[in-house]
Amino acid sequence: MTVTAAYSVCRNIAKREAKNFYYAFRVLPKHKSDAMCAVYAFMRRADDIADDESTTIDERREVMRRWLEDWRAARQTGASSDPVFIALNDTQKTFRIPDELLEDLVKGTTMDLDPSSASEGGVQTYANFDELYRYCYLVASVVGLVCIRIFGYSDARAERFAEETGIAFQLTNILRDVKEDAERGRIYLPLDMLAQHGVSVERVRELAAGATLEANEREMLGALAAKAQDYYVSSNELLPLIDADSRAALWVLVMIYYDLLTRIRVRKCDVFSSRVRVPTAGKLVLLARGALMALRNRRHA
Repeated sequence: MTVTAAYSVCRNIAKREAKNFYYAFRVLPKHKSDAMCAVYAFMRRADDIADDESTTIDERREVMRRWLEDWRAARQTGASSDPVFIALNDTQKTFRIPDELLEDLVKGTTMDLDPSSASEGGVQTYANFDELYRYCYLVASVVGLVCIRIFGYSDARAERFAEETGIAFQLTNILRDVKEDAERGRIYLPLDMLAQHGVSVERVRELAAGATLEANEREMLGALAAKAQDYYVSSNELLPLIDADSRAALWVLVMIYYDLLTRIRVRKCDVFSSRVRVPTAGKLVLLARGALMALRNRRHA
């Protein structure tokens, strides 16, 4: 398969699955958009293996092990029949993405398959915010550090701001997905934060099953939302450090995620009665504004 055809496969995966991310991809220059689709397709495959509930954890670990062996071999030899690996190899060379970042990205995905992670009655938990931060770093900040290499930057401060923007995104995801994650045996709300507000792991599972959300539970979720809000400040610092032709894409992505967090807070953190979403119409408005921003930036580049 040609590199061009491989990128086309990745674009189709991103278009079908990426939702929020794909809106941002569309306002990038073609070569950068292709690269983002390749990275996304790689992440999507890793996530799909880790989350395949039709198989046992042990089976998922084995599938992941074989898949990673194939990817590492493709990276070393430059040869593969997998279009995602072909496109990712090209992206990695073009944008000088270190092996370590991609390995960290996979490490984050495979954390959910770690047999030692289930610590509260068979439920995967994190003792405190520092532990949760490490998880968020691996599953989201690393993605941000890969993305800014595609976007382009010259100021080293961009790396810290990209890390913290990734934390903001992942905390937003965690808040949105509390119900679904609890149903899967994963509670990403730090145990010390739960205890501080008088909430148990079992109570989170009861809320996921339909129990009425109480004031202390709203406060606990609100405390995590406030942390996410603080980390979004870094996205404002990051934006001007990114190459002009990529700023619109980052802006669209930040605005979609920030809108999602705002909707969660407006609902007083009721993330159990129904899933919080940014409507497609709202995303299209942001995309249109991003497209105009991209056009202006290219004219003045």
